[in-house]
Amino acid sequence: MPKQLVAVVGAGMGGLVSALSLANHGIEVTVVERGSNPGGKIRQQTIAGLPIDVGPTVLTMRSVFEEIFAAAGTSLSEHLTLKPQKTLARHAWSSDETLDLHADLDHSAEAIGAFAGPAEARRYRQFCQRAQRVYETLEDPFMYSSRPNPFTLVKRVGRNGLGGLAHIKPFTSLWRALGKEFRDPRLQQLFGRYATYMGSSPFSAPATLMLIAHVERTGVWTVEGGMYQIAQALYRLAQSRGVKFRFATEAKQVIVRRGRVVGLELLGGENIEAEAVIINADAAAVADGHFGADIRHAVPAFPHANRSLSALTWAVVANTEGFQLLRHTVFFSADYASEFKDIFSNKRLPQTPTVYVCAQDREGINTPTPSTPERLFCLVNAPPTGDKHTFDQAEIESCRQRAFDLMQRCGLNIAMDADAVETTAPDQFNRLFPATGGALYGPASHGWRASFRRPGSRTGIAGLYLAGGSTHPGAGIPMAALSGSQAAAAVLQDMESLK
Repeated sequence: MPKQLVAVVGAGMGGLVSALSLANHGIEVTVVERGSNPGGKIRQQTIAGLPIDVGPTVLTMRSVFEEIFAAAGTSLSEHLTLKPQKTLARHAWSSDETLDLHADLDHSAEAIGAFAGPAEARRYRQFCQRAQRVYETLEDPFMYSSRPNPFTLVKRVGRNGLGGLAHIKPFTSLWRALGKEFRDPRLQQLFGRYATYMGSSPFSAPATLMLIAHVERTGVWTVEGGMYQIAQALYRLAQSRGVKFRFATEAKQVIVRRGRVVGLELLGGENIEAEAVIINADAAAVADGHFGADIRHAVPAFPHANRSLSALTWAVVANTEGFQLLRHTVFFSADYASEFKDIFSNKRLPQTPTVYVCAQDREGINTPTPSTPERLFCLVNAPPTGDKHTFDQAEIESCRQRAFDLMQRCGLNIAMDADAVETTAPDQFNRLFPATGGALYGPASHGWRASFRRPGSRTGIAGLYLAGGSTHPGAGIPMAALSGSQAAAAVLQDMESLK
């Protein structure tokens, strides 16, 4: 195929993968990124001289990345050192109630039996079987399909049609389904948290999200040097394949003539001629006109009420004592329902927040508490209202106090130094990711239709394509990577059809 120029807006995961995939086929690609580094939501902050991952903290679905690197004529292991996590996370409700989940099913069942009784251990095994079945049902016809809809999904699932989909419970909320899976409300809460991986409430998200339990159990990895190394590896590989990157460069508008994309205008007035443009930004930014009036109708308008979760985070370098953190620890709210009511209905920071902590200097289950200050990334869910409301310092400090009080009640003491902490609130996430209000996962996965409402790679304008976590197949590093592969495949297919 002769060289043809494609412009990619945004060097996040979807943009990096789409650029690399096109370069593998001899396509000339230029990536423009308004930030100074690649990665998008895969970010690092330097606190007290130490780098801290302040975006995604683990890698799942490793096979997605194996395939991406293989398609570029190399291997994942040549570029990244991945460390499998035998213990997935520690969960705490109080100083006396803790439960570790493991990659090994038997090990987790044993831990659940000790925590909640043998009947719950049996139910956990049954739950894992159901989660696996949901994943296997949706893997090819949904995740790897370029743009499924309910009708094509039914057709691809097989001859049983809707009956064949019944077992994945698309019309039942995750919370309600888990209430039937387990009797212990703490387990319902633990596995309900998987909805937040998609920026959603377990009380509104469909039960199909139980598939995340299977994804985690089949492999979770950390990356030597931090998750940011994934973005760096893809960036360097794309460069070696001829992709041009222009950082600190902002796209002003996509140029359209006679109903077709012909180029990209940059903020300084420079034009880049292009046969296709891939927007690796939140689809809401397109609909809101951030890339020009000519393309705002290319994707459906995005109701603010459908936004996913935002976050209030603290990147900290501090001494800790007491509670034994693992690499990943979750401290659960005493009132889960009120937490999500506060966020999605009351549009305020939760009065009883659940707290996630990534202790980035800890590896195995027996890692001792460091004697020197350690790197922590602490997160509570927050409403995606950063474009409408800026939480003031009193609101933020009140939420921080409630979050850290919860950890202290569970036995963890964090001796924070004001000079070694960086706070990020929804309004700051909105500035990083415009038109989102700080939502970090695109649209929330609320209701069975939500997954089908995400835009696909192609848009209503010839030559304009989308990639990223707000598009199909969804949020998270592997899903955003798949969206990049699908956008590149759509560009190649459409270029071939124009010959």
